Amino acid sequence: MTFLRHGHGFFLAGLFLMSATATACADEGMWVFNNLPLGTLKARYGFEPPAGWADHLRSAAVRFNNGGSGSFVSADGLILTNHHVGADTLSKLGTKDKDYYRDGFFAKTYDEEAKAPDLELNVLVGIEDVTTRVTAGVTAGLDDAAAEKARRKAMAEIEKESTDKTGLRSDVVTLYQGGQYHLYTYKKYTDVRLVFAPEFDAAFFGGDPDNFEYPRYDLDVCFFRAYEHDKPARPPHHLKWSKNGTSDGELVFVAGHPGRTDRLNTLASLEYQRDVAVPTILDYLRTKEAFLLEYGKRGREAFRQSKEDLFGIQNSRKARVGGLGGLRDRVFMARKAEGENELRSRIATDPKRKETYGAAWERIAEAQKAAAQLVKPFNFLERGFAFNSDLFRIARILVRLAEEKPKPNSDRLREYRDSGLQSLELHLFSEAPIYPKYEEAKLAHALAYWKKNMPDHPLIERVLRGRSPEEAARDFVRNSKLADIAVRKKLAEGGKAAIEKCDDPMIKLALAVDADARAVRKEREDKVEGVEASNYALIARAQFEDKGDSTYPDATFTLRLAFGVVKGYLVDGKFIPPYTTIGRAFQHAEAHGNKEPYVLPASWHEAKKSAALNLETPLNFVSTADIIGGNSGSPVVNRDNEVVGLIFDGNIQSLVLDYGYDDKLARAVSVDSRGIVEALRSIYHAGRLVKELAGE
Repeated sequence: MTFLRHGHGFFLAGLFLMSATATACADEGMWVFNNLPLGTLKARYGFEPPAGWADHLRSAAVRFNNGGSGSFVSADGLILTNHHVGADTLSKLGTKDKDYYRDGFFAKTYDEEAKAPDLELNVLVGIEDVTTRVTAGVTAGLDDAAAEKARRKAMAEIEKESTDKTGLRSDVVTLYQGGQYHLYTYKKYTDVRLVFAPEFDAAFFGGDPDNFEYPRYDLDVCFFRAYEHDKPARPPHHLKWSKNGTSDGELVFVAGHPGRTDRLNTLASLEYQRDVAVPTILDYLRTKEAFLLEYGKRGREAFRQSKEDLFGIQNSRKARVGGLGGLRDRVFMARKAEGENELRSRIATDPKRKETYGAAWERIAEAQKAAAQLVKPFNFLERGFAFNSDLFRIARILVRLAEEKPKPNSDRLREYRDSGLQSLELHLFSEAPIYPKYEEAKLAHALAYWKKNMPDHPLIERVLRGRSPEEAARDFVRNSKLADIAVRKKLAEGGKAAIEKCDDPMIKLALAVDADARAVRKEREDKVEGVEASNYALIARAQFEDKGDSTYPDATFTLRLAFGVVKGYLVDGKFIPPYTTIGRAFQHAEAHGNKEPYVLPASWHEAKKSAALNLETPLNFVSTADIIGGNSGSPVVNRDNEVVGLIFDGNIQSLVLDYGYDDKLARAVSVDSRGIVEALRSIYHAGRLVKELAGE
């Protein structure tokens, strides 16, 4: 059953009261808001949400378009998220003299709230099923590449039509790997200002050693405020703050934007991830991590400029190591194979279904072979591994904008369609600082890594022209004028003629590699993505015939609801309790000799000495809610839709959740709402925020 209001993109009041029969095990599921597992919630937890419950939560949830989640927590547009979701903005707002990422930030008045240079927030306002429209142009006889082209054309037309009609951001989202297509419409906020962030040492206490571990003792919190017309926004919905937090065993809900899962993928696709894709990206991450660690040793300012990048790389590396461990687990892969074989066996017993669906798995397997052949050129040229530079990113956008904008909207690369141009230009004309020496070092390292991994690629010599990677990077960066926003705007306004006349070396570099990058992108779209879209759609149809849409689709960085209970777990015979406290954070630091990365900020020690700080206050807790990357910053709410926590991590056992769910050991890790308020009140003396959260 599909619970959508057709014809436009707005929710029916009380949409949550529709029901779905869940077949997922335990507390599994990243459920779309138009198909929620009410039967499961009622049967397992005796919970029947009142009318409007889901609409309220959906309207209060916020997507950070640069990756991550958040929520409105006051009538005046105050937004709660993680420090590590806000880290990009903290770094961009910081200077040599004011390191907000390291030292924290607190605006005591509205006037002191600092405007983010390029942050876009999205709030979901509507969903419409457009599957029929997207697939209407896929006629009999089209090969997979042509079929995918037809789908993309239809998606572009739908997005433009919606954007022109509503003025909202409009994205056609692929669900069930092509089994369904839904139009998501969003209200955008682009005037977003920083309100509060703690010190890095409090937000990421324990550093990389404790990342994805538990127990944890982190105040991974950040507050922003959305503005409209230069005044604090007045969102129609915001979440109230719980006075009591949670208790062991309590049912909780998570509303956030998980980035991507591959749980519906075929076994051949997972084997490709295990044997090719993940090892390839891990080599890149490890190499880049080593570079960033070395670069940070150049001095305090070099460390400040590169620290946020280092954190992101270390986080990604550790996450993929955990995911790869799951893919290499024979029991896990055997379970995936068993599920796939059961479906294929059922199809094989029916000649008509076998003719329709039977070959889909083999076609996807062939696509994985093509993906393996293309992985290096695609990563280095189209994903930009070879050109790690903000200036190159700007140059590529300008080059492609000039090429794509004159085309009919439906013929453009997806990111240059009318529906996404405003978001793209927000980043293109960002006032975020660009550091020349850091740019040189990043680009030199990327060029050297490219040369090492693809030494015979003909483009390398055309780019380097006899120079070393270091010499080439220096020439590209030092002679470029693209750090100047006025130069960017002039080139964007001048279009293709201005780009062709431009002698900026970064523009020339982007032009030199663009044809090859586009070619490998198209080849991957035709041989991999198009094949997958067509054949996963067949598999999805086969599954729908068996179960309907009582299962949830893979994550797509769109709003989802997860649920679970606050619950500890057993590891090697040792029980890990669900809660940690502020007092135990001090004990954890002492156990590690109060040495990096186990150093609590001076503000914490001062609060402890003053006896103002309640050391028994819960700081972090775990639950069985089904989350992955992208859920960072998601609000955790109770049955009354009150904020009881803030997702910031998963434990090490949760890293396999990209590929399959298991709640025996996997846990979502949250900052406790009580710990947030206690820190604001007793450590940071942020009474202004405490009152606002209380609705005073």
